[in-house]
Amino acid sequence: MAGRSQKKGTSGAVRNYITRTRAVKKLQISLPDFRRLCIFKGIYPREPRNKKKVSKGSTAATTFYYTKDIQYLLHEPLLAKFREHKAVAKKIGRALGRGESGDAARLEKTLMPTIRLDHIIKERYPTFVDALRDLDDALSMLFLFAHLPSSQHMPAKTIALCQRLTREFEHYVITSHALRKSFLSIKGIYYQATVQGQDILWLVPYRFVQRTGGDIDFRIMGTFVEFYTTLLGFVNYRLYTSLGLVYPPKFNAQSDAQGGELAAFQLQAKANATDGETNGHREHPPINPDAQAIADRVGAMPDVDVDGDGDGDGEKDATAVAAIPAEDDQDEPTDEIDKFEPTAPDADVLPQPQASSAEVASLFAPFTMYLSRETPRASLEFILKAFGCKRVGWDGILGDGAFTTNESDPAITHQIIDRPALSNRAPAQDVAETESGDAAAPTVQWPYSTMPGRTYVQPQWVWDCINQSKLLPPHLYAPGAELPPHLSPWVKPSKGEYDPNLPLEAQQPDGEAEAFEDDGDEEDAAFHADRGEDMHAIVDREGSVEVGEGMHVADDDEDEEDEDVDDSDDANAVPAAEEFDGFDSDAESDVSEGEAARRQHQRELEAEATGKKLEIAKPTKKEQNAAIRKKFDKKRREEEEERERQKMMLSNKKRKLLKRIEYGENKRDTESEQLRRKRARLEKARAAAEAV
Repeated sequence: MAGRSQKKGTSGAVRNYITRTRAVKKLQISLPDFRRLCIFKGIYPREPRNKKKVSKGSTAATTFYYTKDIQYLLHEPLLAKFREHKAVAKKIGRALGRGESGDAARLEKTLMPTIRLDHIIKERYPTFVDALRDLDDALSMLFLFAHLPSSQHMPAKTIALCQRLTREFEHYVITSHALRKSFLSIKGIYYQATVQGQDILWLVPYRFVQRTGGDIDFRIMGTFVEFYTTLLGFVNYRLYTSLGLVYPPKFNAQSDAQGGELAAFQLQAKANATDGETNGHREHPPINPDAQAIADRVGAMPDVDVDGDGDGDGEKDATAVAAIPAEDDQDEPTDEIDKFEPTAPDADVLPQPQASSAEVASLFAPFTMYLSRETPRASLEFILKAFGCKRVGWDGILGDGAFTTNESDPAITHQIIDRPALSNRAPAQDVAETESGDAAAPTVQWPYSTMPGRTYVQPQWVWDCINQSKLLPPHLYAPGAELPPHLSPWVKPSKGEYDPNLPLEAQQPDGEAEAFEDDGDEEDAAFHADRGEDMHAIVDREGSVEVGEGMHVADDDEDEEDEDVDDSDDANAVPAAEEFDGFDSDAESDVSEGEAARRQHQRELEAEATGKKLEIAKPTKKEQNAAIRKKFDKKRREEEEERERQKMMLSNKKRKLLKRIEYGENKRDTESEQLRRKRARLEKARAAAEAV
């Protein structure tokens, strides 16, 4: 019995997808409300695998959604809120049409529904870890809107909310020392923090004047901001609670109006917080009962006589020593971190252990920093405080909350400046006398003098120190110095790639340095040759006499002199065979090694027969480089031949896969070689400039 035939377009991919027009009609809401609801619920358009089949043969541009997603939206409580909002908006519109502005304001204040997204946050993020994993885009968006100016599309209330939430999150990062890396890029400043085991990366734009264009749909972006502010509010509450802090923290509006930013918030611990809890965990682990019993037994015994001249009993001393576990007999721990060195030149480079989180958190703790007016105060204050610096000062015009606003404060150990090189003159300081006749503290006359005992560095020093988890030499970042390359901490160079941190000699393969040197000499020779030809052309043009078609006509006396010179040259000419002199002959460079060895042996026999000493000319630097390159080229050819023989043993499928791998490797090697060649030219030019 044949099965029942189905109607076309009622099953399969056609039924799995639904167009946006049909979805809006099915939900009975407007298109803006549909977009807003999809953003809140995390539902996005889908691209069918066979778009022509889904659209029933139509080729028009159509947006599709999953049918199950739209069915899921039918039970959303926000639909009722949207419909109430639409009904109240109609009433307000009729009131304004009748000129009853008071009734319209009353309707908006009393009947306009309030939309809350708490239940959506709980649906989309069942666990707190899920919310942390989705925090990257939220922080980047909120930091962006926190730096935007208020406008008709973006009210000041929303911008103030973004600023408050982002600064609360920064305070948590500072308190928990969760910041790990940061990078200065063209787009802005990247930050990475580790919060409860999750790496969170966000972007903060530079504080330039933002000009918003008319091609930006702020309604869509405002919907995302509304959702992200709710999400970050939940996350901040959970994070502050895990540290035992009161949320929200106290906010000082007066300090914020004076530019205090982070200083406008005051963190407070909860009164009923459990002592010793940090980040949701107890600060000290539970004590092992066996270890505690041993410690009590040892503590009850008399002190051990180390020098041997005390009154302690020897038996008790031996018992006490025996009671100590054998683990204590190990070597004393040191502060240095062990390093894993490779056992062979071609061995894999093992990842080196990093400094502990406690050491990194207190990287700038011993210092007192002062930020000059031209430095980015907000980002530097955040980074320095996140890495343990409690004393950060700046000029009073930068805002409130500085540790000190006096640049001449003797407690300042480091000053971060971004100005040209300092003057080399002796420190000229103004010493003012007080009313009692005593001399006051010296004041700095920037840029004509510096404070003695203070370290002056550029802002990049802070970023490079935290990325490498150690304090770098400050003289490399002195004012006016050529800064080291600022590299991304998330990009680690692999084997064979160019690494700006390593010296050039350590990255060049065998024979490449000699090739670079010869190429540089050839380029210089070509440059000087071209320049010489140009000079000769200029001289000939200046000394020529235009006759007829520009041909140079010489006098008879000049012709005779030229002929005499030519005759004398021919008389003194040396035959080509006698012109050969040892290794300097260009003809010998083209012959084979066997022929060169035979000729060398012939010269030795002739010298021995005549009793003359054979003088062998030393090979030039160029010849030595050519010999070294020839040696390594031969080795490379042998390796390539062996590799080709191994390829012949592979199947066709694996051979194609290997070909694609080799294509990527060759492309990487070519880029690395170009960068090394460029660096070699720069180093050569720098060395020549220093020699002059």
